[in-house]
Formats: sequence, C-alpha cells, structure tokens
Amino acid sequence: MGIDTVRTDAADEAAGRRREQRGWYFYDWACSVYSTSVLTVFLGPYLTSVAEKAADADGFVHPLGIPVRAGSFFAYSVSLSVIVAVLVMPLVGAAADRTGRKKPLLAAAAYLGATATAAMFFLDGDRYLLGGLLLIVANAAQSVAMMLYNSYLPQIAPPEERDAVSSRGWAFGYASGSLMLIVNLVLYLAHDSFGVSESTAVRICLASAGLWWGAFALIPLLRLRDRPAKGEGADRAPGAMGFRQLAATIRDMRRHPLTLAFLLAYLIYNDGIQTVISQASIYGSEELGLGQSTLIGAVLLVQVLAVAGALTMGRLARIYGAKRTILGSLVAWTVTLAAGYFLPAGAPVWFFVLAGGIGLVLGGSQALSRSLFSHLVPPGKEAEYFSAYEISDRGMSWLGPLLFGLTYQLTGSYRDAIISLVAFFVIGFALLARVPVRRAINDAGNPVPTTI
Repeated sequence: MGIDTVRTDAADEAAGRRREQRGWYFYDWACSVYSTSVLTVFLGPYLTSVAEKAADADGFVHPLGIPVRAGSFFAYSVSLSVIVAVLVMPLVGAAADRTGRKKPLLAAAAYLGATATAAMFFLDGDRYLLGGLLLIVANAAQSVAMMLYNSYLPQIAPPEERDAVSSRGWAFGYASGSLMLIVNLVLYLAHDSFGVSESTAVRICLASAGLWWGAFALIPLLRLRDRPAKGEGADRAPGAMGFRQLAATIRDMRRHPLTLAFLLAYLIYNDGIQTVISQASIYGSEELGLGQSTLIGAVLLVQVLAVAGALTMGRLARIYGAKRTILGSLVAWTVTLAAGYFLPAGAPVWFFVLAGGIGLVLGGSQALSRSLFSHLVPPGKEAEYFSAYEISDRGMSWLGPLLFGLTYQLTGSYRDAIISLVAFFVIGFALLARVPVRRAINDAGNPVPTTI
C-alpha cells in the first residue's frame, strides 16, 4: 500500500509538472508576436514615418526640447527602453526571489506591455511622442516579463527535461510569430480589399499583437504557481535600485566564476546572433538590392524554420548534450555567414537559402543557451541571475552593431561588414569550449544531468 501511494504521488507530481510546462510554453506563444510583428517588421518604419510628419523643415523632431533626426527617433526609443529595462530587471528579479511571488510580477509586466502595444492603434497623424513612450513601456515590460518567465525553467523542469522544455518554448514562440505575421501581412498587403488605408492596416497589426499577448498570457498565469522563497535569496534584504542591484548580482556571481564564464561566452556569441538578426535586412536591401517583399518573406521563413530548428536541436541535445550542440550551432553560424559573404546581388533565391540557414540554428542556439544557463543558477536565485542573463541577451548587444558599422565605414562594403561578425562566433566558441559545465553545475549546488 505504501509503494502504491508513493507511485500515485510521483504520478500526480509528474502530471502537475507537465501541466505547468504546457502553461509555460504559452507565454512564449503570447509574447513572441510582439517581437516579430511589432519590433521586427512594422513599428520601425511606421513610427519613423509618424516622426517625419512631425519634423521641422530640417528633418528634426524635438522631444523634451532635444533636437533629434526623425529617422533616428525609433532607434533612440529602443535604446532608452533598454536602459529602463536594465534599471528595472535586477530590482524585480531580486524581489521575485526574495518573496517567491513571481506570478504577480509576471502578470504586471505582461499586461503593462500588452496594454502599451494595443494602444499603438492610436499612433496616427504626428503623435510620435506617444509612439516613443508606448515603445519604451512595451519593450521594457517585455524584457522584465521574459526575465521572470525564463526564471521559471529550473523550477518546472528537472535537469534531464530542461533542454527539451526550453526548446519547445522557443518553438511555440516562433510558431506564434509565424502565424500572426502571415495574418498581418495579408491585411497589410491587401488593405484596399479590406477597405482600410495602409496606415490603418499597420495600426491594426500593431494593436492585434497587444491583444494576442494579453489574451494568451492568461494561460501561463493560470497554470504556473508560485513557490516559497528558499536558498540564498530567501533571506535577502531589499536591494538597492537599478545598477546597484545588478552590481550586487554580479558580485555574487564571483562566488560562481564558472557561471560567470558561461555568461561571458553567451554575451559574445549572442551579440553576434542579435547583430545578424538586426542587420540582415540592411545587407539584403543595400548590398544585394532586394525588395521589401523579399525581405519580409525571408523574415517569415526564418520564423517557420526556427520552429523545426529549435525542436531538432533539443533532440540533439538529449543525445550529445547541450554544450556540444550549442558549439555545433556556432560552427553552423560561422559557415552561414561565410556563405552570406558570397551571395550574388539581385538573387532572392540565394537570400532565402541564407535565411533558411539562419532559421535552422537560431531557435536552437537560444533555447539551449537558456536551458544550459538554468543549470548554473544557485537555487533560490533564479530570477536575479536571469535578470543578468536577460540583460546580456537584450541590453549588451552593442558591440556587434558597432563592429558592423565601423567595418562598413572603413571599407564601404556590407560584405566585409557581415563577414566581420564571424569573430563573435569564433570567440564565443572558444570561451564556451573552456567552461567545464559539469563542475559549474556542481559548484552552483544543482544535480548534474547524465547528458549535458
């Protein structure tokens, strides 16, 4: 009878864990539409056009009396949102670990971001200041929410399941982004058939992302559960604000130098990944002479193939381990960039081949990096450490664009600029290869999976 009770309890625990995992996947499904349709495709060109309508004769707008070129307003707004996120994430992460109440904080961040995104429907005329404010709020809230979402991973998945769970989460996100991007593009390209102007179609696309985000965020919020604070973070006194809290987290990481070593490697190669994502369209339009429809189609192809790539690399990680699979993906990134250097101009087919290569390694590289880092976080400090991880993911990706821009400035060639990014993958490979992940996991106080 005792054995039957133990088996029943274990089965109930496994069923509850799977229910939480399925709910967790749906937050990626909810919020990825914002990243794809809003940030990647529609908001940049549209907000720039709104700012240009408000510009003076010299092409400047004047937020808070500061002269800013209308064409730079979107980029500056994104940069300011990153600064806000960097200030807020460590504070929220420490509060989540200290209280154990992640779910209310996740709900607040998610619905603040979703509301700001839905309100982008009102960005008509010359309301560029409203657009900048909504972008800053939405982007910062998304960063905070993703930090809290990621920090659930070590709590809802035991070590042997973590790679697969993380990969499925990324796959859900890319599938959602693909689905809504198709719907948005149908509305945008055939707006006359729907009886709306191009501007109205864009605003509907922006607002629909916020509604989608808010609606599907209900699923993880209903299924995820808070856990009592424990470990090193449980008795932490309220921390200082912003950068001081981040500095305290980094100082604490010195007690786990191998965790810090992994984070450094991730910072380098992820900088390369983020730069390829942000600059590929410029390479396609300026160097290869491709049209907007080709570039949007390539973005959609990346989203679709990233689903298969994330799931496939999750399976490879079960056989070869997450570290080896990530290292293999960095080799694939290097080969893809080298191939991109030789792409002929005016040949969209080969650009789609390049986009396919990026899509196949994109989702898996990110998913397995997240799951591997989760093994290196001391128990009870998940949100605090993932705030540093999220900052590495979003807030520190400036070296790649700087190198890309400087290379183009010095050589006048986008081909030289794109191939210069190989350095990030080579250096990241070398740094990651030197991290003894089994010892790092053990030093963090976590069980070591059989395959890692």
